[in-house]
Amino acid sequence: MANFVRLAALSDAERITTLINCAFRRAEEFFIDEDRIKLENVRDFFETGKFLLGESDRVVAACVYVEQRNDRAYLGLLSVDPARQHSGLGSLLMDAAEEYCRGLACRFMDINVVNLREELFGYYRQRGYIETGTSPFPADIETKLPCHFIEMSKQLAAS
Repeated sequence: MANFVRLAALSDAERITTLINCAFRRAEEFFIDEDRIKLENVRDFFETGKFLLGESDRVVAACVYVEQRNDRAYLGLLSVDPARQHSGLGSLLMDAAEEYCRGLACRFMDINVVNLREELFGYYRQRGYIETGTSPFPADIETKLPCHFIEMSKQLAAS
């Protein structure tokens, strides 16, 4: 399989929405019943940042959102098609996102991880992210269990 990363175009918005909802539904159904994101929200994200897409054999199979915030970058919505998880696409996208943000002169990458997604903390720690605080989960999203975000950050070394 040939995997590569490219910047998304607004014309990819529907594909991105479907991919995010498919990936997050499987991972979050134990605490949330609704879709993670709506098409309008994905389109809005194009106003403030970029989506990177991971393609495998010419099929969009993964995505991640990055947004520059002064000398920091925010990374979110890392999603891999459930059928292609554990294939290295998530790591490929993380590497590409960090490199992209280094190119924007960002010194740090910040992420928010739902505290209930305990399986993710080891993955991000192995990539050099450390816990830096907490923030509330969006109040407009109904959850089956109480939850919040764990904020994590990584210093981006110059390449």
